Amino acid sequence: MYMERTRIGDLKQHIGGQVTIAGFVQVIRDQGSIQFLLVRDISGIVQVVITKDKTEARQTVDSLNLESVVEISGLAKEEQQAPGGFEVAAEQIRVLSLAASELPIPIVEKGSDEEADQSIRLDWRWLDLRKPKHALVFKVWTLMEAAFREYWVSHGYIEIHSPKLIATPSESGSEVFEVKYFERTAYLAQSPQFYKQMAMAAGFEKVFEVGPVFRAEPSFTSRHATEFTGYDSEISYIQSHYEVTSEQEKLLAFVLQKTKERYGEDIKKLFGREVIVPTLPFPKISMQEAKTVLATMGVPSEKDSDISPEEERKISEYVREKHGHEFVFITEYPVSVRPFYHMHDEKDPKLTKSYDLLWNGIEIATGAQREHRYDALVSQAKEKGMSIEPIQFYLNFFKYGCPPHGGFGMGPNRMIMKLLNIENVREASFLYRGVRRLEP
Repeated sequence: MYMERTRIGDLKQHIGGQVTIAGFVQVIRDQGSIQFLLVRDISGIVQVVITKDKTEARQTVDSLNLESVVEISGLAKEEQQAPGGFEVAAEQIRVLSLAASELPIPIVEKGSDEEADQSIRLDWRWLDLRKPKHALVFKVWTLMEAAFREYWVSHGYIEIHSPKLIATPSESGSEVFEVKYFERTAYLAQSPQFYKQMAMAAGFEKVFEVGPVFRAEPSFTSRHATEFTGYDSEISYIQSHYEVTSEQEKLLAFVLQKTKERYGEDIKKLFGREVIVPTLPFPKISMQEAKTVLATMGVPSEKDSDISPEEERKISEYVREKHGHEFVFITEYPVSVRPFYHMHDEKDPKLTKSYDLLWNGIEIATGAQREHRYDALVSQAKEKGMSIEPIQFYLNFFKYGCPPHGGFGMGPNRMIMKLLNIENVREASFLYRGVRRLEP
């Protein structure tokens, strides 16, 4: 008789009843008269007991290797000594998939918290992701992304899906991947920036996009990847970039509240990180003010016009100490380090109405008020030494009326790093792509 599968995390609701579970065999222990299995599915781990009288089930256990996939039917009962306080007394065991006898990487670390070398684990990423701690990363990400969408949709945003094959690079100064496109050369999109702005010209007023981003940066840092997911948003009828920062901080507070409610305890248990819902408004420091603060802290400036990763870490330490806050907006970046489409400050044309958002020492977002006036855009592009013809299609968006607007792009991989205290973006990616990694 067929019995519907019960997830391990739901077994408490079936104590005293017959259940069927399925999952990976994490541990096998044979104590002669009794055998024990620890079986794991995405919802949890349960102890399975096979007594001496279950001859057929015991023979099946004798044939198992660790990480084999099994289906087990039996009685769910309370057992205080077992993980979670309950266990399954097996009556039938069916092997759904027999694992090879030697695992290339351990799933359960023995005698140490140290894991196998990261590069080796990435070679066998699907096995690495079987570890509950690593699976939690993507459970949290799922909730986080749902919360982003919930906020955007409930506040009247329209979702767009912009093309990832484009005729012209979308971010001046960034390196791009070229793709043969029939008889032409195309590029993989570095951001949906141009098309978010097109949506403003179309009168959509508020838009968001969740999609892939490609950056051909020959970087080997712990925070860069050549392909990642981007969260982008754009809003119309603003008067300054501070309206964009206000919307972004409300969005983040909403998302972190949802995350804390659902996974706060799990994150604390597995990652030792207390999820803090930020207070509003976030601290804001101009880039020039940040340089002054850093100088008083004895932190050398690598560039007068930009902030280095080390400076980001130090200014975040300052903000945590002075304001008790994990976030800080660094505002008013010089024109020299910002794209041509960032609006210039009316009071000081050498500065832009733009910002970076730092979370505990790392940049997770860049935003700005955009220049929406056609003539000003053309002038700013020329000032950057850009040729007008390749971007004429973009400039045309602003020829026939366009509301003043601004927006931001965020990196959820980096958000996950900060949310879970993960040191490397490779651990916060389902499958990492970097200069030397194109598989699996």
